[in-house]
Amino acid sequence: MFLFAAGHTMGALDSWSPPGETAVLQSMRTFRFDASGVSRTYWDFYIGFGLYISILLFLNAVVLWQLGATARAEPERARPVVAAFLVASIAGTYVAWRYIFMLPALFSLACAVCLAMAVFTSRPSSLSNVDRSTTGTTPTPSQP
Repeated sequence: MFLFAAGHTMGALDSWSPPGETAVLQSMRTFRFDASGVSRTYWDFYIGFGLYISILLFLNAVVLWQLGATARAEPERARPVVAAFLVASIAGTYVAWRYIFMLPALFSLACAVCLAMAVFTSRPSSLSNVDRSTTGTTPTPSQP
């Protein structure tokens, strides 16, 4: 997720365009209009939303990193949060593939795969923390 955020940010700061400088980009930079009392261009919105997305991607990376400690200690509490990030990542993969281009779609897909592995490998154990906390001891398996 950090790599995805860094790549997105570098792309925004470089203000690159695959076809190069075009009439569309020139128009985006020069056509001004009023937006809630402030004069802006389409380029302002393009860059602003791009940087805002970078901030959210970095936030995702930090939250998931911090969630790792919770997932190790209490996987049943972390799983729904990780699953929500997984659903969002899958949706983001589709949006990137459909409307943007392949590289961000691949980064998003890689994040989705990692999140899916986290969700499906953090299944609750047969000896849950609830059992240990209520008795104060570790339960023993029942005899046949």
